[in-house]
Amino acid sequence: MAPGFIDHPDGSHHPSLLLSANYPEFQHSNLFIRKGFSNQIGLILEPVSRGLGFTILPAHAVEAFQRPEQIKAHRLANPVSETLYLCALRNRTLQKRVETVIAEARRRL
Repeated sequence: MAPGFIDHPDGSHHPSLLLSANYPEFQHSNLFIRKGFSNQIGLILEPVSRGLGFTILPAHAVEAFQRPEQIKAHRLANPVSETLYLCALRNRTLQKRVETVIAEARRRL
């Protein structure tokens, strides 16, 4: 907690999911001292890499960071996940390229 929290648009959602599943004493991310904010997924870890604070992100966002040697990621005992939903208009035929993207997403997930 000492370095402070680098906030982002999901900065209250991710801590609530992960920390409440791992620490019964966790109350709310509003108790974190905010040291910065970024609304760009690719830039959230930049201040963390410079030692200016910590943040909580999904694993895929951490793995996409270009300089992983400059951050330290901690995995907790109870991982959490969220459901992904695929939505489409009911009476519309999907374009072939959209079907390809959906098939690839399903294959990788």
